[in-house]
Amino acid sequence: MALREIRLEGDPILYKISRPVAKMTDRMRVLIDDMFDTMYDGEGVGLAAVQVGILRRLFIVDVTEEDEDPNPMVFINPEVVETSGEQTGSEGCLSVPGKVANVTRPNFVRIKAFDRDMNEFVYETEGIPARVILHEYDHLDGHLYPEIAEGPLMDIEDVEMEEDG
Repeated sequence: MALREIRLEGDPILYKISRPVAKMTDRMRVLIDDMFDTMYDGEGVGLAAVQVGILRRLFIVDVTEEDEDPNPMVFINPEVVETSGEQTGSEGCLSVPGKVANVTRPNFVRIKAFDRDMNEFVYETEGIPARVILHEYDHLDGHLYPEIAEGPLMDIEDVEMEEDG
C-alpha cells in the first residue's frame, strides 16, 4: 500500500465527471487500499478516486469517532436514492487544504452502491456521515464544496482559535 498524491483545487481533473467502475480488478483493490492510506495520512474522513487522479465513480469514507472501532466504507458506482432535511456546518476537503467553509446539505441520505467485492448495498445515514457521503459524491460529478459554500473560505487555524476561545 502506498500514499497517492492528492490533487488540489485548480487541477482540471477535479472538475471532470468520473466514469463507472466496470469490474473489480487487482489494480482497483490496490487503488482502494492506497486511498485509505492516503485519507488516513491526511487526517480526512472521505476521499474520492478523482482526488488521487483516477476518474472512476468510487469514494471511501470513515467517519468513526476516536473511541469507536473503525468503519471504513467503500462506495463504488454510487447513486443517491433519497435525501431529506437540512443541515448547515463546516466543511473542509483534502483537495482544498487548510480551508473550511459553511455548507448546507441534506441531513439524511439513502445511497445505493457496490462494496469492494462488487456486492450491491443500500446505506442510510444522517448528520455528519450524510454530509461526508454527499461531499464525496459531489467529487464524482466534478464539484468541490467551495462552489456551494455560504460565505468565504476561512483558514482552519483561525476557526480553531475562535473555537478555543
